[in-house]
Amino acid sequence: MSKAATLSRNRNGNGRNGNGHGRNGNGRNGNGHGRNGNGRAAATATPEVKNYITPHGYARLKTELTKLLDAERPELVKTIQCAASNGDRSENGDYIYGKKRLREIDRRIHFLNKRLDSAEVVDPVRRGDSDQIFFGATVTYAYVRGGREERTVTIVGVDEVDVKRGQVSWLSPIARVLMKKRSGDVVTLATPAGEAEIEIIGVRYRPAA
Repeated sequence: MSKAATLSRNRNGNGRNGNGHGRNGNGRNGNGHGRNGNGRAAATATPEVKNYITPHGYARLKTELTKLLDAERPELVKTIQCAASNGDRSENGDYIYGKKRLREIDRRIHFLNKRLDSAEVVDPVRRGDSDQIFFGATVTYAYVRGGREERTVTIVGVDEVDVKRGQVSWLSPIARVLMKKRSGDVVTLATPAGEAEIEIIGVRYRPAA
């Protein structure tokens, strides 16, 4: 084999140090492409997802947290302490259930604290009479085909979703399709049955009920 061919293999082929692309194969320090493989560059490529929430949703989470901290948890601790004083804990149903429930409450408190700390409260009322769809909008739309049955959804935070009340996450497929569109626009929505065209009938901003 010629010297040129050997040099070509070392630079571009299976490489001196790995099995991938480039001078060092799969990377000096990892399994990806380039010098650092799947390291720091890949980690920083994922954008942080905002935790948008309406004032009503924030207040609801805050109320739940306060109730857990000021009422449910202290009362449960008393119950566990009382049950623990009644003998063998391994056969004490109240004690065993109480400890399990306490762990559940503590996990929920930790979750609520994190969500409230990272929340970005967005008041939909401030949009006024705008007909453009953003977070907090209540949107009425109809399928172009299939009888033009109208449906209404309100775009809310991920911690506020209530399908029965028509509250959908701003990260949901329907919300992503509707975002930044206006009343009268026709958009395409991917459904399990295939793509469907929907027409935006109305857009309004109102306080959450």
